[in-house]
Amino acid sequence: MCGIVGWMASAGSSPGETVLRRLAEILHHRGPDGGGTWTTLTADGGFEVAFAHRRLSIIDAAGGHQPMASADGAITLTFNGEIYNYVELREELRRLGHDFRTGSDTEVLIEAYRAWGEKCVSRLRGMFAFALFDAANQSVLMARDPFGKKPLFLSQTRGRIAFASEISALTALPGFDVGLDWGALDAFLVDRYVPGPATFFRGIRKLPPGCLATWHGGALTMRRYFTPPFATTEPDVTDFGEAVRLFEVGFDEAVRLRMRSDAPFGAFLSGGLDSSAVVAAMARHATTRLRTFAVGFPEAAYSELDHARTVAELFGTDHTECVITPQDFLDAWPDALAHRGAPVSETADIPILLLARRARESVKMVLTGEGSDELLAGYPKHRAEHFLGLYHRLVPGGVHERLIKPAVGALPYRMRRLKILANALSERDPQARMRRWFGGVSQAERAVLIGRPALEAVDDFPFSSTRGSALRKTLFFDQTSWLPDNLLERGDRMMMAASVEGRMPFMDVELARLVARFPDRFLVGHPKGKAVLRAATAKVLPTSILNRKKVGFRVPINEWFRGPFRERLGDLLASGESETRRLLSAHELDRLVGEHVEGRSNHEKVLWSLCNLELFLRRFKPDLGAGVSEAA
Repeated sequence: MCGIVGWMASAGSSPGETVLRRLAEILHHRGPDGGGTWTTLTADGGFEVAFAHRRLSIIDAAGGHQPMASADGAITLTFNGEIYNYVELREELRRLGHDFRTGSDTEVLIEAYRAWGEKCVSRLRGMFAFALFDAANQSVLMARDPFGKKPLFLSQTRGRIAFASEISALTALPGFDVGLDWGALDAFLVDRYVPGPATFFRGIRKLPPGCLATWHGGALTMRRYFTPPFATTEPDVTDFGEAVRLFEVGFDEAVRLRMRSDAPFGAFLSGGLDSSAVVAAMARHATTRLRTFAVGFPEAAYSELDHARTVAELFGTDHTECVITPQDFLDAWPDALAHRGAPVSETADIPILLLARRARESVKMVLTGEGSDELLAGYPKHRAEHFLGLYHRLVPGGVHERLIKPAVGALPYRMRRLKILANALSERDPQARMRRWFGGVSQAERAVLIGRPALEAVDDFPFSSTRGSALRKTLFFDQTSWLPDNLLERGDRMMMAASVEGRMPFMDVELARLVARFPDRFLVGHPKGKAVLRAATAKVLPTSILNRKKVGFRVPINEWFRGPFRERLGDLLASGESETRRLLSAHELDRLVGEHVEGRSNHEKVLWSLCNLELFLRRFKPDLGAGVSEAA
């Protein structure tokens, strides 16, 4: 696990070695164990290719230094991530006649490219973002893993294409375009994150998950090599018992492969089904006592520490608890935003950052439960999608808007999921509904906030699946937008900020191919969802964990905005220093803040997004001037 940065620049536009080293140092937290740089000119002398690397050593600490060149110097690689099946690939490559000087997965990737070219990415079972210079072709191949667990940002200016693991490294480049992407801002208000390939900076784009980019002679081309299997696979497993057996085998292998490490490791344990299943599988393969880490809050209603403790005691782990106070949260908030390079989408980002810092005291790597809900249909919205078509046929839109939605809206906040359902039912268009389930404001509410037509350009790919049910299309959206641009981005940035690698067994590409073969009823057949996972873990987890109501990783931000954070809320959104008041309706901001702090409504989700927008504007200072006049 590492941080990478570099460029391909016309010979006269190279920022130089000093800048390259400075950019690498910005990524020091991603790789405190070492670093290196490498530069070369193309054969015609027209371009400079420059790679820099910061290393967090997990596999082969002695032999995995980067940038790494092949023995003949024909291939040079800078690589962020882990190839979990590198042992099997190395043996296959040896049988093909390849020699190895190290025990690292980095060298396996080099030789895999030598053997299979760019098709090698389809053989990699892991998480990765890399740039590889091929001297024979005078080209650079960049790639990102199928689900986007590892980031790769690109910045293209006249004569130069730069890449980096984090936005902050690119914003430090000389001549960087600091202009705000107004379309990204508009998308953020609806989604609460910026859907790729956009970022908040018009000069930076994300390489989409499952994509390759090839640079040659100054030109960059991109193609997709992976599409999540829910869009390409028909269900063919008809027996539930067989589905459970196949899942048990596949999940066990996904966990076992992710336990390959030459450094100390553990697991994040929330006490929910997903992380508990991971720990149960790890216990089967562990040769030493497992380390587990849990986070909670003084407010008992928001803390899952008791449930995590139950699982830790069951498997005899060396368990660490981290209790976060409002002040702890407030102190870490700016750090979380700075590392994300964007507004923090979820309040859970900050607890994950603080838990990673605690874990770093004893481990370098953890396994986590991210991705289970998006793979196995674990959210209430997945079960709701089953009947939405029938509801829309039976209940006219006007009846819903005039009678049902207001009645649900008047219910107390503890019935928030019913409120979310009512909002989603308002959206008859499937694309709008997918964005509404976890979104911030509706498109109509956004229009009031911004006071102008929206400028966003929506990427069609997350909505492009035409195969199967509404559930499968929703899962495809989750796996191509909600996950890579929000939850997986959070996992990478918050854990790497503490120099901790996070591995996610539910995001195993072979496991995803297997689950796509299951019919909908095997996923949502249980009243709480994830029917296959519950059946697969029924023999190893207690009923108190299996039958828990899903609560998610919630932070008491609702109460904190009315209490210890009330002054901070006012400073960010109601003061004369607020940049957000320049961009959005001051009247609407005052209404949202007033209704919330007075207890008349709960606007925590929207206020959290707006507070983070304000902190982002203050921290990164994108150029707003021209955009304000253009947008007006």
